[in-house]
Amino acid sequence: MKTDKTRGLLCIWTDIDPAHDLDFNRWYDREHMQERVAIPGFQSARRFGAIGACPRPYLALYYTDSLDVFQSASYLKAFANQTPWSLENFKRMRGTQRRVGQLTVEAGQGEGGLLALFVVPEHKLAETGVMAKLRQMLSSLTMQDHVISATLLQTDAGLSTPVTADAVAAPSDAIVMVESTRADAARQNAQTLTESLGLPSGEVYTFQSLWRLAS
Repeated sequence: MKTDKTRGLLCIWTDIDPAHDLDFNRWYDREHMQERVAIPGFQSARRFGAIGACPRPYLALYYTDSLDVFQSASYLKAFANQTPWSLENFKRMRGTQRRVGQLTVEAGQGEGGLLALFVVPEHKLAETGVMAKLRQMLSSLTMQDHVISATLLQTDAGLSTPVTADAVAAPSDAIVMVESTRADAARQNAQTLTESLGLPSGEVYTFQSLWRLAS
């Protein structure tokens, strides 16, 4: 999706205690997605489940009109007044990475059913020419067979407040996401990007779409 305004994104990447997996999915599917999308400025929410081994097998993405939405009165009220079901699941989530930031690159059109992602560390982003290189590579990537879109989320560390018990503050890093109609195309193209950036290709993780909710 392309817009004239830089969109905001909330990315929750997490694991859950297997003993509470069913309740965790019920919470996301029956309450939390709907609650967040009802906040003014939220456009849509998407859920993904990992394909293969992954330290955090669940991914949730919340798209907003802009980064300002995360400082709006409506959002701050919801953030400060979590539901009892939310608070219970926050206790059970493990290794959670919560990122709020801007989608500074949105290349391609539409959303793929398969998604591959990797983290670009803060020190790598600071290297001369890396951002320009990322923009060029992500734009070119959408010309590859089966690739639908490629995006870059730049984390705003000040807005990425942890909500789970074991979470740590997010650095000013970034996440690259490659969306495709095929899992192997998403993964292989993401791995090619990591190699071009000098990052470990083994830290690319692939997900399948579970469902999407629009405002």
